[in-house]
Amino acid sequence: MAITTMLRNIKDTGSPLRVQIWTLFTINLWHLAVADFMMVASSAVALPMHRLFRAAPAGGVLTWAKGGMAIMSVYQVVWLAYWIAVPFLLEWTWTAQVFFLLHTMVVLMKMHSYTSYNGHLSETEKRLRDLDNPSTASRAPAYLYPTPENPMGAIASPKRAEARGKGENEGDDGLDDEVADEVAQLREDLARELTSPIGNVTYPANLTWGNFLDYLCCPTLCYEIEYPRNERIDWQNLISKIAAIFGCIFLLTIISEEFILPALVDASTRLDPSVHTIDSPLTALEALLVIAETISWLLFPFMLTFLLVFLVVFEYVLGAAAEVTHFADRHFYSDWWNSTDWMEFSREWNIPVYSFLRRHVYSTSRPHIGKANATVITFLISAVGHEIVMGCITKKLRGYGFICQMLQLPIVMLQRTKWVRGRKTLNNVCFWCSMIMGLSLVCPVSLPPRDKKAVLTSVLQICSLYVLV
Repeated sequence: MAITTMLRNIKDTGSPLRVQIWTLFTINLWHLAVADFMMVASSAVALPMHRLFRAAPAGGVLTWAKGGMAIMSVYQVVWLAYWIAVPFLLEWTWTAQVFFLLHTMVVLMKMHSYTSYNGHLSETEKRLRDLDNPSTASRAPAYLYPTPENPMGAIASPKRAEARGKGENEGDDGLDDEVADEVAQLREDLARELTSPIGNVTYPANLTWGNFLDYLCCPTLCYEIEYPRNERIDWQNLISKIAAIFGCIFLLTIISEEFILPALVDASTRLDPSVHTIDSPLTALEALLVIAETISWLLFPFMLTFLLVFLVVFEYVLGAAAEVTHFADRHFYSDWWNSTDWMEFSREWNIPVYSFLRRHVYSTSRPHIGKANATVITFLISAVGHEIVMGCITKKLRGYGFICQMLQLPIVMLQRTKWVRGRKTLNNVCFWCSMIMGLSLVCPVSLPPRDKKAVLTSVLQICSLYVLV
């Protein structure tokens, strides 16, 4: 197939490869580099702001619990809106805009995780200081922030209240002993929370520019005081991953040039009403056949594109970043190809984002609104993020991606009923059919309806919603 394509290109253009898409990578390159640097640099506001929140007196307006959380939330919303608008104002190409937008979303999640976790640690430190005067300090159990080992978070030593109740029944001496033991245990819990699991760094020793820059470079979205590290760089592995990145990008470009772009251009031309005369107008049946043919042509090119993008991001880019930073945790994905429902797929195909949502959305909201509502909120935020990305790429906010992702919840409920749950092979086949067909239907969904094809396009959009979820 590759040889045939190269021979056809030589016959048509005199060159074995088409270069229409290649030129897009060099347009606005300096604008992209400068804007990306400024975007990342503006996220560093989190460090001096957190130092300010930490220095605020306990109970003050500028502590994390009182006003710091609100200040950083507003800043992150304004920050995201501004950097999303920049590519539109500068009229970048879609290649530059996609890279910049995805990097912006990554930095946003990193900044949120950094401020949230350090905000929790600053409040923990204030509680530890308050225990110097046990008579006025709160003796509520310490809250343990979600970690990879404790993904849901927990309340440390929840049985101390029971012990205190027993002490009250034993008299004043027993009460004093129980209070002393309770304060000592609470002090230990709070001090342990301020120390990394590895034990080499204790808050606030992590509040340095070096630590912040290292976190920005590490292939993770969840901030920790300290990460497990490898002793040395495997240069052979690093070089092979860098070579694989460029190789996959080359294949992606070839697939787009040779198989995706020609099919879309041909379909757009054949569906254009201006090329049809009054005597031979484009009928709904002809339009349906053209779109069906285009979708069939795009099935496997889009699937190959998805798999190559997955390899580039999760295997090679993140792997190379982990190698450079000595990052020891290389678990960026699991065997998502064996998924039997969309909930399982969402957990396994993008573990960094899943870990972020579980830690900073699901785990923090579940104690207040319950498991079911926390799941809905998590999917809602994820769907909004996906819709923002699709809206910036297509320059249309139609809500298809949002609706498709939210419809995953009732579909998962159906897949987990007793009639469907045990049929793993069938569910996996349905999952792959949906993946293969859904990707090729993205373009028809994104195209605006035209004239006589409005009804037909609406039908296709409804069908696409069903398949895409």
